[in-house]
Formats: sequence, structure tokens, C-alpha cells
Amino acid sequence: MTTINESGVIPCEYRCVVKLDEAEKKKGSILLPDDKVDRNRMASVHGTLVAVGGNAFQDWRDPIPRVGDRVVIMKYAGQFREADPQDPYRICNDKDILAVLA
Repeated sequence: MTTINESGVIPCEYRCVVKLDEAEKKKGSILLPDDKVDRNRMASVHGTLVAVGGNAFQDWRDPIPRVGDRVVIMKYAGQFREADPQDPYRICNDKDILAVLA
């Protein structure tokens, strides 16, 4: 499955762009406050790889993540495309990707 890079970011060198999963806004029937949702998004570790730089994954062995793969990234890795925790895209190093989800 290939996804289109809608982030507006073309990563350089060994950087990757990951679209994070939606942060949980409810816990049961309780709505979470916005600051809690923002903290959950910053700590998010699951997402979809949408773009990779030209040197990303060069020194890796299989399995090599591909655009469109669901991945697990390090908690708090990288930075948001905009300095806004509600932004769904995070730019991180290729080494920040811990696993490819099957």
C-alpha cells in the first residue's frame, strides 16, 4: 500500500516523515482535555511512513521500511512539521523507526 505524501515536506538525507495515528480524545465516555490529547499525540509511537530522504535506510538490512508501511517510532522522537502538537506529521531520523507492523 503506497500513500501520497500530503505533508508538504520532502525529507533530506536520512530523515523520514511519519503521519501519526489519531490521538485518543475520549477515555470511555469521558472527553479528555485538549492538553491531555496534545500530550498523548507527542508521545504517540504508531503511524504511517509517508516519505523518506535519499540516504534513509542505506545501512539497514531487511526488513527495510517502505513508504506506506505502518511503523512504530521512538516515543518523543523527531519534531512536528509545524511547532504544533496537533500536526499529524512528525519528521524523524531513520534510526527512530523501531519496527514495521505486519
